[in-house]
Amino acid sequence: MKFAWIMAEGTDWDQKKGIITTALESGIDHAVDFENVTEIMKLGNIKIISDSDEAEIVLVGKNGEGDGTLKIPENLSESKDLAAITGFKRKGKKVASYIEIISKKHEELAREVGRVADYVILVGSDWKIIPLENIIADLQNEDVKLIAAVPDYDEAKLALETLEHGTDGILLYTSDIHQIKKVAALLEKIESENYELKAATVTTIKPVGSGDRVCIDTCSMMNVGEGMLIGSYSKGLFLVHSESLESEYVASRPFRVNAGPVHAYVMTPNNKTKYLSEIETGDELLTVDKDGNTKTTVAGRVKIEKRPLMLIEAEYDGIKLKTLLQNAETIRLVGEDGTPISVADIKVGDKVMIYLDKGARHFGMSIEESIIEK
Repeated sequence: MKFAWIMAEGTDWDQKKGIITTALESGIDHAVDFENVTEIMKLGNIKIISDSDEAEIVLVGKNGEGDGTLKIPENLSESKDLAAITGFKRKGKKVASYIEIISKKHEELAREVGRVADYVILVGSDWKIIPLENIIADLQNEDVKLIAAVPDYDEAKLALETLEHGTDGILLYTSDIHQIKKVAALLEKIESENYELKAATVTTIKPVGSGDRVCIDTCSMMNVGEGMLIGSYSKGLFLVHSESLESEYVASRPFRVNAGPVHAYVMTPNNKTKYLSEIETGDELLTVDKDGNTKTTVAGRVKIEKRPLMLIEAEYDGIKLKTLLQNAETIRLVGEDGTPISVADIKVGDKVMIYLDKGARHFGMSIEESIIEK
């Protein structure tokens, strides 16, 4: 997962407070600071990176070899920064090494401390000429997160997308709240998954009696054409539409997906699934739109109630899929053109959007294995 840390520029506390509060509201919950650690901690659940061993993540390199204050020794095994990092690690602390790439020797130091530190913050005046690719390639098999210090969205995008991997994260140093929001949106876009949806032909529709149905209220608002991937078979899931449409019977509830019975699968982030019966408040789920674009959302409430159910069977390229949904007018699938179709109106021959998985599932994870589901 790509991530961002914030370092508010300036010394005015009121301005710094506004910057860090905006970062928190945008999902950035790590802050680098040396002067207002106590005040920042009062703003919310935020992790502090600082040069004090009282910080959650200790920063080494400021006023040291990392920023050029001290000279880097010829023999890197004699590095004072490296010794400090090793000492903090022995105490069980998480450590971030701060290194300004101002010479070839600093690049070598970054590689050396990257084999010990938890994080390496790389600072450069121009990422187009900094050998970021070399450092990423050299440390790709080490258990370290590389962070590029950047002033704005454009440099954040460049650092995160360098090579196929890019840096693991960025440290945004800014006094511009608009840059914070742009970077937060960039991270959300980078981390979003895309699912290639197919149009399957409905072959069977019939009521099958009652069962325990799961209704998920999320902490996000969903648009028309957006819902969740849900189904009875792990090999293929239906795009079940949110209750974002008005009805003559009930008002729209765009935060809700009336999902299906307790046994059904629902897609979660990182191409994993859970049974609907397992979902609890606070769990992360995936919302998917008609084009397969995704967002991560959080379950706010889950209701399980006995309701009449309807069997929907569809076929794509010889593969048959089934799911069960509540037999109610407000429950919808998504048609081939992106239009929501109520289960009360759906007919044999209609096209509905599905996702086909290439593998089977073992404890919710996709694996390369054949399996028969019926």
